[in-house]
Amino acid sequence: MQRHANTHLRRQTTTSRKVHRWPAFALLAVAFFMTIIDLTIVNVALPTIARDLHFSETSLQWVVTAYALTFGGFMLLGGRAADLLGRRRIFMAGLALFTAASLGAALSTAEVSLIATRAVQGLGAAIMLPAALSIVMNMFAEGAERNKALGIWGGLGAGGATVGVIAGGLLTRYAGWEYIFYLNVPIGAVALALAPRIVPESRLETTRRRFDVPGAIAGTGGLVLLVDAIAQAPQYGWGAMRTVAVLAASAALLAAFVVIEKRVEDPLLPLSIFRLRTLAGANVAGLLLGGSFFAFIFIGTLYMQQVLHYSALQTGLAWLAASLTSIALAGVAQALVTRGGAKVVMAIGMALIGAGVLWATQVPVHGHFVGNLLGPFMVAGAGTAFAFIPISIAALAGVKEQQAGLASGLLNTSQQLGGAIGIAIASSVAASHTQAKLHAGDAVPAALTGGFQSAFWVLGAIALLALPAIFALVRREELSDEVTKTTIREPQPALAGTN
Repeated sequence: MQRHANTHLRRQTTTSRKVHRWPAFALLAVAFFMTIIDLTIVNVALPTIARDLHFSETSLQWVVTAYALTFGGFMLLGGRAADLLGRRRIFMAGLALFTAASLGAALSTAEVSLIATRAVQGLGAAIMLPAALSIVMNMFAEGAERNKALGIWGGLGAGGATVGVIAGGLLTRYAGWEYIFYLNVPIGAVALALAPRIVPESRLETTRRRFDVPGAIAGTGGLVLLVDAIAQAPQYGWGAMRTVAVLAASAALLAAFVVIEKRVEDPLLPLSIFRLRTLAGANVAGLLLGGSFFAFIFIGTLYMQQVLHYSALQTGLAWLAASLTSIALAGVAQALVTRGGAKVVMAIGMALIGAGVLWATQVPVHGHFVGNLLGPFMVAGAGTAFAFIPISIAALAGVKEQQAGLASGLLNTSQQLGGAIGIAIASSVAASHTQAKLHAGDAVPAALTGGFQSAFWVLGAIALLALPAIFALVRREELSDEVTKTTIREPQPALAGTN
């Protein structure tokens, strides 16, 4: 059925008279960087937000998770829309929604409104990002030039999470938490003004333009319920009726998603794409990367603020060690991928992330940055440089043109949903162990530290789980073969006024 559907596809690429690839890439990369920064920029501001908007302790993590869930949950639908309706058009629609939601978040005065606008922000990012990455894939032919572009893209992804924490600390300290959202508004407005002039338009023309909305609703709903069950389990209990019911509903929706994707004529996620084993392995690694490193930033930030009593600014600057290490090694990682292949570099990156997070399990109650945090942050930061770049390349190798949006959406879905689930798991583990230690008579700082240490153990294990998947699924021959087989060509100039 999928083969039949593909016969209705033919290529139509629409661009301006001249494609300015690198200026267009720069604009798309800035938009991507904004979406990654917003995953973590609120972390150091959470105590301030909780105080100003009277958040409950159990609801606070949803300021982070609401964004990550809609970001990951609707990414595949955004990629499909980009392929069929026009990649630049959908990119601009997502950017406009993201910018408007950022303004709404800055103006929020209550818990519900901030969580809601963060969810809309994530939806805007989900619409925007796969379109942006699809445009990059179409501008650069597969091989050295695309690897260079994706290397920069992966480097931005690696550094964006920690840059977000730093920016959040600076803005919270000197301007107020609202400005972590106001920051997106002028950047988004400028990008919207420039996009029609320098970003090429491209899409696939098909006799049918069908969107798998039931699949998107079932998949996103199942994941939202899964994260909610994990996040709320410490409060209600793992054996409580509520927890069991929510987990059962999640399983039912996710099973329905698989059934829908097998039967619908134009599936949101054609399961046949996973026959590309390298793509499958890269997405597993991406899921576990998000589940380990993004959650590491979340829990590490809580440790510094709740146990060491760092200010928002001090916390942000502490993460500079990870960010600078990642940026410094991005070029090295890209060179190693070009010379030695993505598989080994990817494995090294995930091993370094796991090692850095496991090193952090030794943090004490009366810890010091240089003695207890600098080493783990630098090792994990190095791991992001060596992981993000080869994952970005491997997840897009050999993908056909009609699946460009799907592949880019799938990669980012894996990373963002991994982050949402990882944060929920880590928060649940930390809260459960903290409560157990408090009941045992430990002082609050010791109980908190014990809970965070337990969460670090789990997150380190999540990172290391990527290693068997990488060695089992990622194929050197697939990566090397696809460098010489260009399946996606650079957009060609079209006549002015062509739609």
